[in-house]
Amino acid sequence: MFRLAAAFVFALSLLPAACADALPEPKDTPPPMTFRTAPLVIETKSGAHRFAVEVAETPEQRERGLMFRDAMAGDAGMIFDYHQDVEITMWMKNTILPLDMVFISADGTVFDVVKGAVPYSLDIIPSGGRVRAVLEVNAGIVDALEIRRGDKVKNEIFGNAP
Repeated sequence: MFRLAAAFVFALSLLPAACADALPEPKDTPPPMTFRTAPLVIETKSGAHRFAVEVAETPEQRERGLMFRDAMAGDAGMIFDYHQDVEITMWMKNTILPLDMVFISADGTVFDVVKGAVPYSLDIIPSGGRVRAVLEVNAGIVDALEIRRGDKVKNEIFGNAP
């Protein structure tokens, strides 16, 4: 009887290993997503500042954004294209990097800025009005480049590609 019980316990111990391949990936580590890149220039009182940005243009890409990234170059960013003027809300769920956000009107004019969005925060960050896009850059860039309301952003989205 002891042998039968031991065999049964041993067989049960193998069950998790046998089923492990059938389990889905944890939701915290989704598969990588690719984004195309495009040049972007922000014209401020301190000059013209060039970036190479990833373009989030599909609902899936906009939902993922910069989540799960642990580094981004100083001249990089991500622009979220909503293809029309809409009220936008953002958050920092699963976003490791502290970010500045630049809300941009359809003509490429900076509508508003939010500095220092907190990593992992579920607080809603509203655009404060209808805008076409949001640019996310590393925290501190808005102050360093003196990006303000009324500045101009050049990118293919706004029909004024640099």
